[in-house]
Amino acid sequence: MMKYTEDHEWVSIEGDIATVGITVHAQDALGDVVFVDLPAVGSRFAQKETAGVVESVKAAADVYMPLSGEVLEVNEALRSDPSLANTDPMGTGWFFRLRMSDTAQLAALLDETAYAKFSNA
Repeated sequence: MMKYTEDHEWVSIEGDIATVGITVHAQDALGDVVFVDLPAVGSRFAQKETAGVVESVKAAADVYMPLSGEVLEVNEALRSDPSLANTDPMGTGWFFRLRMSDTAQLAALLDETAYAKFSNA
């Protein structure tokens, strides 16, 4: 299941594990990504807390935790090659995986249709 935030993160859900990245819209707005600051494995965050930073040639933007949980894994390939956030933001350019602590929070996220309307408004 795919969900989206109004902060332009995508979330792919499998059981209680969520993979998080930035959307195509976000990377288009940022331009060429040159650096990512990823959260530490084992860190716990509440929904909407800042979990990382993505920097581009144009700007820096916070990456927010779309759901409360514990970071299980970060994308080390993205750390060494930040351009993956531009070339494949919905695939190999993922940022981190987390174990959700409150699946009820999924209800607050957007589905693909709602996100498309929001991001094109």
